[in-house]
Amino acid sequence: MLNSPLSPSSTELVISILDMVLSEGKPLDRAYSVHFSGLQLAPSELARITKVTGDMLRRLNLYCFLSDVKPDEISRLGTRLMNAWHMFHGLELPKLEYSLPLSEAEYVTRLEEAKKQAALWDGCPQWLEDMGQAQLGDNWPKERAALTLPPKRFIRANTLKCTRDELGKKLRNEQVQTQIVEGVETALEVTSDAALFRTESFKKGWFEQQDAGSQLVASAVDAKPGMRVIDACAGAGGKTLSIAAQMQGKGRLLAMDVEQWKLDSLKQRARRANASNIETRLIASSKTIKRLKLSADRVLLDVPCSGLGVLKRNPDAKWRDTAERLPVLVELQKHILHSYSRMVKVGGILVYATCSIMPEENRDQIDAFLVENTHFRLLEDDTISVADSGFDGFYMARLERIAE
Repeated sequence: MLNSPLSPSSTELVISILDMVLSEGKPLDRAYSVHFSGLQLAPSELARITKVTGDMLRRLNLYCFLSDVKPDEISRLGTRLMNAWHMFHGLELPKLEYSLPLSEAEYVTRLEEAKKQAALWDGCPQWLEDMGQAQLGDNWPKERAALTLPPKRFIRANTLKCTRDELGKKLRNEQVQTQIVEGVETALEVTSDAALFRTESFKKGWFEQQDAGSQLVASAVDAKPGMRVIDACAGAGGKTLSIAAQMQGKGRLLAMDVEQWKLDSLKQRARRANASNIETRLIASSKTIKRLKLSADRVLLDVPCSGLGVLKRNPDAKWRDTAERLPVLVELQKHILHSYSRMVKVGGILVYATCSIMPEENRDQIDAFLVENTHFRLLEDDTISVADSGFDGFYMARLERIAE
């Protein structure tokens, strides 16, 4: 993780970010934005702070147990929590002016007790442990353990502007070390702590930061030049841009979402990537979908989900109301699948995807859909395992419309 302790100022910054996430309910990326705004920190120190904060959230209940600090006490007892984190990783304690004591004897006792509780050791809250055991059974422990690891950094070569090999060479010249990702033809793993977004390669639109698993989902669309393709839950457009590259800028790619600000962000990214065949459209009502009935060769439904496959990257979701929101999300997924599938023409392909590894959001949804929609047939589906791939966890299913 680190080979030296955090500085006092960085330690205090981690405590403040954690408190904003846990006490105020702010998303982690928003908390970073608030706290880093205006600070003149070196990229290496920003990386250290985000690494520690991410690790704290991936195993929050473990560190809280070791320090005897509750999550809602972090603003008051945060230094004690940070001392436990440093002790766990074998680092000297940060020299904080108002550091709260943590007895080494008490810490060792609690550490031995924690080692006997697998879910606690993996930073897994009880609601997630119950769900994982119920839905994944014997496969859950390896997934749970994999979700405690820090996420790797992957980028996608923008083949509208360069090849993967050309990108790797250009980044080397910019002091960014990468390696090829086997099985994902557009992916490079970044293996150095580089300021990626300051590179000339990024400014010129040669790559986008995108998990390798997410790139596999986009490749499942298998879009061809000249096709009419719809990304119906496009968000800020990571997969949309990947599909545009598949199409070599030829044909029509419609990116849709219910939030205009996300589509505006996509427009900016598309200009940098030279993805000229992307058209954005706000989903203002059900009429927006009805007008596109039976019109698309390919439709991607990357539906809203629990995000339980991307907890390495978004660990704050463990400590939110995810369990309470899941039934609502499952109903929304069902609605989107039934309604938006109308846009696929006969002979066209529908790709349903989530960033979850839970069958309730994945194969269970597809099986239920096919019972009621016999004009579709399942071609193939796959779950990208966090443990087996080293990527984020995703699910994707490819369905063909065989009749109106």
